[in-house]
Amino acid sequence: MNDTGSLVTLAPDSSGPAPTGERWIRFAKPARWIAIAGAVGVLAAPFMAWAYRPDALDDVSFWGEPSPLQWFAFALGLLLLGCLVAPFVIKPRPGRRPRRLLAFNRGAKAAASGSLVYFAVASAAIVLELGGLVALEPGAWAGLAGALVATVATRALPEGHDPRLQFLNTPAWGQILGIVGAVALVLFAAAYGLGQDGASTFVTFGVLCGVGVYVAARVGVMGWLSAAAARNRRALVLAAFAVAFLFPMTQDGSDANMSIAVGVLIFAATAMGLNIVVGLAGLLDLGYIAFLGAGAFTAAILSRSAFATLGWSPPFPVVVLISGTVAAILGLIIGSPTLRVSGDYLAIVTLAFGEIFRITMNNLDGVDGPNLTRGSNGIPAIPDLELFGFDFGESHMILGVQIGRFANYYWLMLLVLALIILVFTNLNHSRIGRGWVAIREDERAAEAMGVNVFGLKLLAFAGGAFLAGIAGAVKAHVDVSVTPDQYIFMESAFLVAGIVLGGMGTVGGVLIGASILKLLPEKLRFFEDYRLLMFGVLLVVMMRFRPEGLMPDERRQLEFHADDDELAEEIGENIEAHVIPSLAGAPEPDLKGDDA
Repeated sequence: MNDTGSLVTLAPDSSGPAPTGERWIRFAKPARWIAIAGAVGVLAAPFMAWAYRPDALDDVSFWGEPSPLQWFAFALGLLLLGCLVAPFVIKPRPGRRPRRLLAFNRGAKAAASGSLVYFAVASAAIVLELGGLVALEPGAWAGLAGALVATVATRALPEGHDPRLQFLNTPAWGQILGIVGAVALVLFAAAYGLGQDGASTFVTFGVLCGVGVYVAARVGVMGWLSAAAARNRRALVLAAFAVAFLFPMTQDGSDANMSIAVGVLIFAATAMGLNIVVGLAGLLDLGYIAFLGAGAFTAAILSRSAFATLGWSPPFPVVVLISGTVAAILGLIIGSPTLRVSGDYLAIVTLAFGEIFRITMNNLDGVDGPNLTRGSNGIPAIPDLELFGFDFGESHMILGVQIGRFANYYWLMLLVLALIILVFTNLNHSRIGRGWVAIREDERAAEAMGVNVFGLKLLAFAGGAFLAGIAGAVKAHVDVSVTPDQYIFMESAFLVAGIVLGGMGTVGGVLIGASILKLLPEKLRFFEDYRLLMFGVLLVVMMRFRPEGLMPDERRQLEFHADDDELAEEIGENIEAHVIPSLAGAPEPDLKGDDA
């Protein structure tokens, strides 16, 4: 590195090939200065007007008074400028490869590209809302120009393969602090995103969140967080649960936002049960929504509704167990004759079961069959729950914050989801879970090794159905009414899509996938007619660029990227650096210098 801090050569005794060719390295110094000029444009844009009318985005029509979305753009510009200026300050040790400087180059490239995408989406939203390019004010053009210049210029900066931030020997308190900070950012993003009524503002903020995750992954922060979470699982679970528990306190009594949040939790709890069948055992079930419906109808029939047909209303804990048991019995009934087939045949059979369930609920109307569900009218007027003297239908004041009906059910579903996750994780790490994984990988080999293939398949069907029945029991009281038309094939398809999108066989992946597929339709109602098109495009893009899902486990990541030597080496180093020492009781390696 020369006196100006630009990367011009690599030390002759550095190990491994040069991160980029000499032809590009000679342009590193002027390219860095050009990129800095572009970053200055990105920083200046938030203080200018982006639109000439205040009804675009979150009112970006003022000069010198940035809106929240403009402040987010300013933060991206600061990150970009910091990554570009860092090599002027940090000097590499003589004779060693400048890994940290190369990591800053990666961050500069990611921040520049992310800024360009962010300004492009924001500008497109303004044009669509106000009707034409004439609606764009100088701030939008300055941001686009600055981000474009920085993006092009940063392409000439040398780049390494691995920023190595995940191997920093951070003390335990620093790792826990990083986990808490990351979870707090998730809480802020969820609260701010749900609070946006405009679709364009919501989409723009969603793009910003994606850009932030992309930049963090490129510079190694996501790898560091993953390693820290692996070392401090209890801290991660406690922080995540605390943030989820505090979420209703950020909504100021908004029933609209909390109803969406309750729907997300119910969808996630149902998908967690399906994750046993699809993610662990590898069985494609396209009629899983029937088990959710079985639990909901059972709870409705046993409720105190004036339209309930059984005339018996046990306490809700008993109703939950009965609903889960009824759903599990249906799982055994459908699984016993059909689990001897696999692949496409199993998918067709389960799809037919879902349709048979819906038609059967329609026929239990007292005309074509016994009067249990009142046919297509369903069971309405289901009263709110009362547990231990607590009425879930009434509003409450907690610490000066109005907590409404949906917030009460949100906390109940949070506890239910926590129990379901506990069951799932224990099964996943048990002998039964290993048997399911063996069946998923190679059914014939598992059977040859003595695994009870049919018994474990049946247990997966019954266990997943039981969890879905529990979620359905709560859903019946949240929705107030239960009708057969709520449980159609498309709901099963969305459940499967959520698992595939997030990452099969993982807890975090299912939660993310369920949140995306449940939240987007609620916030993008103007796109409702093209919802299936949007989901199809999303899945095609995922299958092309990240087939293992957004948060896959390492086994599936290697399966889908068997030829990626860099990924295999990274996962191997993670295991060697963190898993093996923790299993052996050895201290963590003390990495120093550029190896850190």
